[in-house]
Amino acid sequence: MQKFYYETIKQDSKTGARAGILHTPHGDIETPTYMPVGTQATVKGVKPDDLLASKTQILLANTYHLYMRPGDELVKSAGGLHKFMAWDKPILTDSGGFQVFSLAKLNKIKDEGVYFNSHIDGSLHFIDPEKAISIENNLGADIIMAFDQCSEYGADYAQSKIAMERTLKWLDRCYNAHKNENQALFPIVQGNMFKDLRAISLKETLPYVKHGIAIGGLSVGEPKEIMYDVMDSLLPLYPTNVPRYLMGVGSPDCLVEGVRRGIDMFDCVLATRIARNGTAMTSKGKVVVRNGAYKEDFSPLDDECDCYACKNFSKAYLRHMINVGEMMGGMMISLHNITYLNKLMRDIRNAILQDSFSEFAEEFYKKTQGSYK
Repeated sequence: MQKFYYETIKQDSKTGARAGILHTPHGDIETPTYMPVGTQATVKGVKPDDLLASKTQILLANTYHLYMRPGDELVKSAGGLHKFMAWDKPILTDSGGFQVFSLAKLNKIKDEGVYFNSHIDGSLHFIDPEKAISIENNLGADIIMAFDQCSEYGADYAQSKIAMERTLKWLDRCYNAHKNENQALFPIVQGNMFKDLRAISLKETLPYVKHGIAIGGLSVGEPKEIMYDVMDSLLPLYPTNVPRYLMGVGSPDCLVEGVRRGIDMFDCVLATRIARNGTAMTSKGKVVVRNGAYKEDFSPLDDECDCYACKNFSKAYLRHMINVGEMMGGMMISLHNITYLNKLMRDIRNAILQDSFSEFAEEFYKKTQGSYK
């Protein structure tokens, strides 16, 4: 039997939404799915057993950060990420490309690779496609990303074309360097906000698509309407026999709209980042618990949620935790937000299975009152 394969269970009759199953060596993933981000081989403030309780199916870890600390060789010596972080379900690692371009104090991008200074201590490093694959092989995730160049929002056509073409050249090198059959390599579609570049990128990427395909370079500062427009243009061009992964997208409305446009997998740090500042995602919209309105509100964050935080604590208590700087506040809201997004994706999947996704989306916006737009 193949180690990795995807099967479509149901295609929505009115939209691009679909429900499927991605089979991996560390378990099956029901799609569409949301992946919590464990940047440093941990989801900030959320223990692995709590992630299991939240019904998380797959985690994302960051290649750049783990290469910097503690080092991919050390992770390999520990038995790979699954053992290192005590997570026996699927893991995906990004290529580190986005962080090299966005976090490095200085970087110089050439066709052979990227020279950059560490954001930690300024030390000089070089990563090329072969090195990126070597790092990801050492980390040992189930799904790994090809090394790509993400052009920033606002880049002109010529700059975007150079980055897209370089990504294709690097993809070929990644493909030739990758030899581990226990890891599925996903290529990444680039092209900024230019639909013709996106179409070329996707077409030229198809020969390398074995187990899945990723769409990068969106949700990088552009208005959501522009992102949706680019995604609309890509929908008819996708392969149908593999999962499609939209990188770095995780607000509830973008999950709904991404699924509408044929996306199966999502990730984002948003859920835990805003939680540490006291913002919860709920079935009725955003709740900013640090606000004074919740000082004497003894109701749970979300009466439709069964996470530990909602079953045990009130908004007033969580507000107190956040405002006095106690870790528990951010931990509990992080757990809630991840649980909420996982439930949202299950509800979306069930709606697709019942061929009622459009009605579900309409009800979602009605209940959340535009809170996430």
